[in-house]
Amino acid sequence: MLTGYHVAVIGGDARQIEIIRRLNEWNAIVYLAGFDQLNESFTEAIDLDVDSKQVEKLDAIILPVAGTDDQGRIDGIFTNRLIQLDESWLKNTPEHCTVFTGITNPYLNKLTDKVNRTLIPLMDRDDVAIYNSIPTVEGTLLLIIQHTDFTIHGSQVIILGLGRVGMGLARTFHQLGAEVSVGVRSTKSAARVYEMGLTPINMNDLKTENMECDILINTVPHLVVDSLIIKQLPSHALIVDLASKPGGTDFKFAEKRGIKAILAPGLPGIVAPKTAGRIIADVVSHLLVSQVRKETEDE
Repeated sequence: MLTGYHVAVIGGDARQIEIIRRLNEWNAIVYLAGFDQLNESFTEAIDLDVDSKQVEKLDAIILPVAGTDDQGRIDGIFTNRLIQLDESWLKNTPEHCTVFTGITNPYLNKLTDKVNRTLIPLMDRDDVAIYNSIPTVEGTLLLIIQHTDFTIHGSQVIILGLGRVGMGLARTFHQLGAEVSVGVRSTKSAARVYEMGLTPINMNDLKTENMECDILINTVPHLVVDSLIIKQLPSHALIVDLASKPGGTDFKFAEKRGIKAILAPGLPGIVAPKTAGRIIADVVSHLLVSQVRKETEDE
């Protein structure tokens, strides 16, 4: 329970709705910003006024999964305005105030360092990322079925990256009967791919690899699907890029070649926002309860 704990939820998508519900269930005092169109749905919540003494009570701030842009602005689908996260009000929060975000960036890192507040990028945590990979894999399947006219079974599928999402993708597509190859950088990962009954591809030198396939899925957050790879793809091929914006694909060249390429970051928030929100809420609540216990023990 988070009785008496003050938590601000700022901006975001449908995942934040589940987080707000959970915080209310745990009896936290919840402040909202960026939910202009939904505030009537949460009558117990308080509108956050960053120019008031409310910020002096905040024990935690929960940002969207996307965090802020490179200027500290926070967007949300339930508001028509941008919210600014800056030093002018963040420094007025208590020293123990924790800032939660999905992913971070140089602006957030610099700001929280400057005001000496703890920043927790949730997507860097193994527990969140592994749980989150479940709706990501399901969403990827949905996209592929919607945008192809052939079955996954029997298709040639290449997955770039054997991280937490890549592992789930490789296992799922293999179980669906696809012929799966996985791009990896280390001999350890290559051994894992081989042990799974799949074909390893050396990502350290993709130019020498045969990249012809029906479906190409990228999870690597920098440019790897370049013109040399796209040239190898047949006209019916589909590229699904799951990396955070701007992705790891040369989308302009893909369009020039007539290859359909989809940038699809944040799939959990689109295909399963309730589940994705519950994942974040459970981890945040665990961390907050642990913080409360620590503070109690220190007193």
